[in-house]
Amino acid sequence: MSRRSSGLIGVWAEAQRQQQRAQLIQQREAERRQRAWERDVARGQREQQAAYRQHREAEARRRTEGLDAQVAALQGLLAAGCRAPAFRMASLVRAEHLEPFEPGSLAHPVAMPQLAQFQQQSSGWTLGPGRRAQAEREAHDRYTQAWQAAHAAEQERLRQLAAYRQQYDRWAADRLAEIRGHNSGLTELADALRAGDPEAAVEYFSAALYASTAWPEELPRQVSAAYDPAARQLVLDWELARFEVVPEAKSVRYQPSTDQDKETARPATQRRALYRDLLAQCALLVLRELYAADEFGALDSVVVNGFVDDHDPVTGQEARIVLATVQAPRTAFAGLRLEQVSAVDCLVDGLRGQLSARPEQLTAVRAGRRPAEVGGAGAVVSHGGHAGGGEDEPDLFEMDPIAFENLVAELFRAMGMEAVTTQRSGDGGVDVEALDPAPIRGGRIVVQVKRYRNTVPPTAVRDLYGTVQDAGANKGVLVTTSSFGPGSYTFANGKPLELVPGVELVELLRRYGLRGRLGGGPSAAAPVTLPAQRTAEPALPAAPAADHNVLGMSWSGAVALDVCALVCEGGRVLSEDHFVFFNNPRTPDGSVRSRPHAAPDKAAVEVGFDALPQRADRLVLVAAIDPEVNPDADLAGFTDARIRLLGAGGEEIDRLEVSDGRAGETALVLGSFRRRPNGDWKFVIGGKGYRGGLEDLLREYGVEVA
Repeated sequence: MSRRSSGLIGVWAEAQRQQQRAQLIQQREAERRQRAWERDVARGQREQQAAYRQHREAEARRRTEGLDAQVAALQGLLAAGCRAPAFRMASLVRAEHLEPFEPGSLAHPVAMPQLAQFQQQSSGWTLGPGRRAQAEREAHDRYTQAWQAAHAAEQERLRQLAAYRQQYDRWAADRLAEIRGHNSGLTELADALRAGDPEAAVEYFSAALYASTAWPEELPRQVSAAYDPAARQLVLDWELARFEVVPEAKSVRYQPSTDQDKETARPATQRRALYRDLLAQCALLVLRELYAADEFGALDSVVVNGFVDDHDPVTGQEARIVLATVQAPRTAFAGLRLEQVSAVDCLVDGLRGQLSARPEQLTAVRAGRRPAEVGGAGAVVSHGGHAGGGEDEPDLFEMDPIAFENLVAELFRAMGMEAVTTQRSGDGGVDVEALDPAPIRGGRIVVQVKRYRNTVPPTAVRDLYGTVQDAGANKGVLVTTSSFGPGSYTFANGKPLELVPGVELVELLRRYGLRGRLGGGPSAAAPVTLPAQRTAEPALPAAPAADHNVLGMSWSGAVALDVCALVCEGGRVLSEDHFVFFNNPRTPDGSVRSRPHAAPDKAAVEVGFDALPQRADRLVLVAAIDPEVNPDADLAGFTDARIRLLGAGGEEIDRLEVSDGRAGETALVLGSFRRRPNGDWKFVIGGKGYRGGLEDLLREYGVEVA
């Protein structure tokens, strides 16, 4: 019995040892996994920290490179400017080119029915003689009705075509007369320049400075000028950049210990030297631009007084402080190779000019001859108007910046508001302050004026919004001679901001009895657009081109929506100009454009699929809540939505269903037409919604939003 018991105990003890050993192995394995996990976490944290540090260091290097590039651009201003093409009178000549007459679908006759088509419908019937005769009479009656309807439609088409052609001919004659009048005015201006007419000289050479591509956009271009015909001398005051144009920081370095960027200050002596050299370059570049533009031999010498508008350190009064002055005869200037000179030495020693020793402290120099001292025509502040445009029709692109701000202030006063321009220094980004006396909607308005040729960046709109908040104003208005992109309009939606592009500005000026035009100068090569209405006759509805389709969109619910189209390559829009919406009604090539809708549609877009850019592989249709009409709405009421695909003649080719909206979402991708390898287009239903509205949707498609 004892041996059996001992055997059982031994087995049990061995089992216990095996169990303990297994538990120990499991425990050690768990500890090993724990240590491995902790090592992985620590390694991940180190890698994350290293990646973060690398990102911050790269960002600091990028900022440093930006500062270096900014300084290099200032140092190379004169050399770069000498490579810019010289201004020529020929650049102002307008080509006698008109948009051709394009009647669209009106050019295609209405197809007339054929009797045989109606007779064939009853040819297979097995009927008696009496029933067959009756069927033939009915077929003939149907044919007669169809022919009469088609004939009436054809007569209406011919009437509309004749009216539209007459409308086009009137527009073309007016446009051609305008172009020829402009070109004739240029001939008169050239003759006046050869004759030494002071007004013509000031007008032409001021335009040459404003139109020059040698000057960066951030540098000022204010000029006052006069011409002395006896001495054949042009005398002008030219605004210089302020000391702040030279970056105060020299480099940026990331400090991991404080997780902050530290700027290294640029040495004061270096900053002063850069600024002084820049002023000398500016004076020399003005001389170069004027002499290069003188194709009529009107200039024997030029006097340039470079100034800044600031408070006089002596009197404290606002003053025009001259920091550089030079009188340069043509004979002395002709021997210079400006690309190779030291600007300061060339100005002071080579041309015997004067340059402030401490321009950063506004230490003035004794000015040379001033425009007001010139006899005859006296001083003229150029507004950039060209011959042929009329004295009362200044070109806004080339208008003096101060004069442009005054014109905008005058517009606000004409609209019944109180408005004043601000001082150029310390204005906090405000060019005009206006007060609207209207109750409820009125109040203080801050206005920024951008005399740009290119699209205003969204950052300018964002900066205006910050100015409105800082100033405690009721509204901010951004006025420009150019245009705004979709990112700007998207940012402005729902905010106390108003954007006034150049085309709308010209319309407002004319509505309130003021004058201004866009273009007519070297950069005014905008395409001519046939107006929808030139006379008192009703405007003809624009017919889609024969190779275009119409996408008519409809939905249930009373929610107000903006329907937009994006021409994309993959998931990215080709450019901001390829985003068609309420403020950009067509793509540059006209392949996609918005158009008035007709019932039962609530929105419509016209598309020429074959005309889309070759690299475009999809056309995306989106809808978004209009925040001005329904600021608190979402897409829960967007149901029963569909897209009708219509032919050029208005016939319905297909009906495409799209997804309903969802609560909380304010923008939705309706669907996209995608290019197949064989060139055909296939519709793919969308459905992705966005809670952040059109702004969030656009970001995903690569559109810059402020």
